[in-house]
Amino acid sequence: GAASALKAGLVAADALSTVSRRYAEEVQTAEQGYGLDWLLRARRNRFVGVTNGVDYDIWNPETDPHIAANFSAEDLAGKRECKLDLLRRFGLPQEPERPIIAIISRLVAQKGYDLIRQAAGAILDTGSFFIALGAGDKEYEDFLQRWHDSAPQRVGIYKGYAGEPLAHQIEAGADMFLMPSLYEPCGLNQMYSMRYGTVPIVRATGGLDDTVENFDPERGAGNGFKFYPYTTSALLEKIREALYFYGKPEAWTQMQRNGMTMDNSWSAAAKKYLEIYEEILKSPT
Repeated sequence: GAASALKAGLVAADALSTVSRRYAEEVQTAEQGYGLDWLLRARRNRFVGVTNGVDYDIWNPETDPHIAANFSAEDLAGKRECKLDLLRRFGLPQEPERPIIAIISRLVAQKGYDLIRQAAGAILDTGSFFIALGAGDKEYEDFLQRWHDSAPQRVGIYKGYAGEPLAHQIEAGADMFLMPSLYEPCGLNQMYSMRYGTVPIVRATGGLDDTVENFDPERGAGNGFKFYPYTTSALLEKIREALYFYGKPEAWTQMQRNGMTMDNSWSAAAKKYLEIYEEILKSPT
């Protein structure tokens, strides 16, 4: 076959890294290794995953200039004003007691839009608002338009990319953030969401599995909800579980604070990369 610069690099490198621990495991399988899984397995002792970081100067609810009100893990009061502002922006009723489930992504199959399409009716049956921002495949853009047209008081959509301010406003104003990805090497929006007290509901793949921990009410631990099978029923089960805890303010606030106080900064990621280089210097290949 043809020469592969990628394969040569994987063989010659002193160490290998990718963007999450779970994704490092996944690319060692035939399903996601694209013909190089055998090589990655052979080098697994020198193969690590380091989750990407978030720029905490830009994604900071305490200082963010794009949102209606600033807030923090210690004082979440401003998040309600952000929610009301988000409802206004999408032309939805001012009903802040209803939860907002949001998604920001490319409109492609990888992001789980097949599941969302199948679950659409059941999601609205929960009484929630749904807000979506993104652009992509026409079939998913058309689906969102039909969904909005069928329930304009409950579904808000923005097809296209409106720039960073609207993304900040969605992260700050939503209650839950949906990422039912088929695969996701790292993912950033789940970390943006937690930073803004918005609880992620994700499929346990790649970096989503690494960064989101299922909420445990007995221990008060966890920062979100994740499901494993790529099925509509598994997605809906976690949405309903999230909505159950949304109705329990003390538990919900604990979950929000758990996410907001995580360290997903680039400083944390840089320390891990430094450890990799130090290990190489101690024991070169």
